[in-house]
Amino acid sequence: MKSGHFAGTAVATVMAISATSAFAQSRDQIQVAGSSTVLPYASIVAEAFGENFDYPSPVVESGGSSAGLKKFCEGVGENTIDIANSSRAIREAEVAACAEAGVTDIMEVRIGYDGIVFASKSDGPDFTAFTPAQWYNALAAELPQDGAMVANPNTNWTSVDESLPDSEILAFIPGTKHGTREVFEEKVILQGCEDSGAMEQILEINGGDEDAAESACMAVRTDGLSVDIDGDYTETLARIESNPNGIGVFGLAFYENNTDKLKVATINDVVPSTESISTGEYPVSRPLYFYLKQAHVGVIPGLKEYAEFFVSDAVAGPNGPLAAYGLVSDPALAETQAKIADLGS
Repeated sequence: MKSGHFAGTAVATVMAISATSAFAQSRDQIQVAGSSTVLPYASIVAEAFGENFDYPSPVVESGGSSAGLKKFCEGVGENTIDIANSSRAIREAEVAACAEAGVTDIMEVRIGYDGIVFASKSDGPDFTAFTPAQWYNALAAELPQDGAMVANPNTNWTSVDESLPDSEILAFIPGTKHGTREVFEEKVILQGCEDSGAMEQILEINGGDEDAAESACMAVRTDGLSVDIDGDYTETLARIESNPNGIGVFGLAFYENNTDKLKVATINDVVPSTESISTGEYPVSRPLYFYLKQAHVGVIPGLKEYAEFFVSDAVAGPNGPLAAYGLVSDPALAETQAKIADLGS
């Protein structure tokens, strides 16, 4: 995800176009699973959908982007989910797994943008400003030193940078099943490795193997100072409340709805906000998606209507309830609306 902000072609993209046999409908409730970042947005839409349409409210579950896409790719039919929410783009391997199970007509729908923020207890240490390089030096499993890779010796934020608080490193980061983790690794840890000059040193050590160097950069320490959170952001918040010196990785929207408990840090001196994300100034932001199983359109009642409602101006536009919760509206929303309108035609 190193392309320009809001760059890209069609938002709702048919990723494969071979036909899938229809199945008999025997449930009338849309089933959704996936990203914990997208969960609150999908829950808002599902509730409003049930109130405004003659269809039952969709069932929306969390579990993480990877887990949701795995369920999505289990097959076609009433016993499989209709939509997977994701805070990252679907991977080629997942598209292949879907195809093997007969899921070949997948529509990618970008719903908007969100930022990844670093927040700590409101009355905790003065974690108010970071750079990607500082996060790399704090959380990397190994660092280059004197021509070799050594276990990360940093255990206190002051040993990373004297300007940071005198506090033991304790970071609560998304577990590997979450799409947020991939963005965190690429846009924070890998970027920090490059910014700090460590990437260049690692390439000298390993003989110029760029793939291996990237992997070494993004390998996170496992000595207890970095803690993977497999649950959603409420679990991260609970960990910080019981470990006041800790700092957590959150979605901007979650932070903005918990400012009474958390304070947020800048990244490269930029305050995370819907405005700084929409302009591309804030460096740690990402698009949010849902993936729709086109073979279920016209079979599961209300599926197309739900997708249309989700990306309507009234819901996903800059003055809608999703923006009120913290979603940065997609400037290309009209393209998405047009793609979904053509579903089943």
